Amino acid sequence: MTEFEKMQAGEWFNTLDPEVDDLRSVTRQAVWQHNHLPPAERGHCGPLLREMCGAFDDSAYLEAPFHCAYGFNLFLGPMVYLNVGCVVLDSAPVRIGARSMLGPQVKLLCPEHHHDPKLRGEGQEIARPITLGEDVWIGGGATVLGGVTVGDGAIIGAGAVVTRDVAPGTTVTGVPARPR
Repeated sequence: MTEFEKMQAGEWFNTLDPEVDDLRSVTRQAVWQHNHLPPAERGHCGPLLREMCGAFDDSAYLEAPFHCAYGFNLFLGPMVYLNVGCVVLDSAPVRIGARSMLGPQVKLLCPEHHHDPKLRGEGQEIARPITLGEDVWIGGGATVLGGVTVGDGAIIGAGAVVTRDVAPGTTVTGVPARPR
């Protein structure tokens, strides 16, 4: 398997691999365009970034600045809103359900670097998907780690760090996030 195929299969892969790095390079251009177009020209999302997303409903909206790693693993449902400064490290699929809202500076982080310093230095990482259900609200500065599913109608308080699944309709706060 290529390193890209390993990444897509959810296995350990080398993030320094030239093919994987080239994919990030293409995405950097699309993100740069999104972040630098005048709002009237950008619309809901810069054209290059919208084109590369796995799914982007016409009613979804990405404020600028925004950053993602690959784009093709980002799936945005109807009326999804990402406020300024959101970061999505989508080395695994990130699915955001209808009407979900992410506050400023929210981070969705799929990758985990290897715990062995030698392998980490060689670029080894694994990526776990993130799924946000419908009507999820994430407060500013919160972080959601890979492998987490957030159920429909859940609320994540500002600044929380979510390391485990959040049940539908639950409000979690704190570091690590716990039900309130």
